[in-house]
Amino acid sequence: MRNLGGLWADLTDLVLPVECAGCRERRPGLRHGVCPACVATVHDLRPRPVRPTPAPPGLPPCVALGPYAGPLREMLLAYKDHGRHGLARPLGALLAEVVAAAVGPVRPVLLVPVPDTAAAARSRYGDHLDRLARHCADRLRAAGWAARVVRPLVARPRADSVTLDSAGRAAAAEEAFRARSRSAPVAGAAAVVVVDDIVTTGSTLAAVATALAATGLSPTVAAVLAATEKRRLP
Repeated sequence: MRNLGGLWADLTDLVLPVECAGCRERRPGLRHGVCPACVATVHDLRPRPVRPTPAPPGLPPCVALGPYAGPLREMLLAYKDHGRHGLARPLGALLAEVVAAAVGPVRPVLLVPVPDTAAAARSRYGDHLDRLARHCADRLRAAGWAARVVRPLVARPRADSVTLDSAGRAAAAEEAFRARSRSAPVAGAAAVVVVDDIVTTGSTLAAVATALAATGLSPTVAAVLAATEKRRLP
């Protein structure tokens, strides 16, 4: 399913601004959202299993495109925090690669994006993971998968995880999600895939998986774009 020309076409749809979303360099005449060098770097990434240490209880198997570093990190920051919403399409296509690798043989797939809180969605002019999941589903369907996005959970207000340590993240995640009061039942033997942009401690993914299991949807795997890596002390 991987195609450099297709990924480049997605990224060259982003005409402005002239600052590359991957390296933040301004280059004379740059008319694309991401420069060719950063496109090539991200294209070379391959999905792989990841697991935080220690892994929280309830964390499903997790697959990531690459480490939270370099152009991939900068593209995610540009998309989430700097209003570069046009990156949802190429990032969604990359997420589709992760989902395909995580699920294995082609079969029906239900994508469950980790829901944003209402405050976070307002600050980002929409639910950033919902956008990614929908572009991901589009790319999977174009490749022959029966894929759709379902939203059985809502997010309760919570503290920004950036301000919390590992224990604080785990405690906040435990009460962070609840089932929708009128969530429609989902039938069939589809693979249930929780999708997120970044995995750090795994607490959020574990909490989503637990909340989903309570609705009758048992997650098969979690698919993310980037995984943080602990720094080793010298």
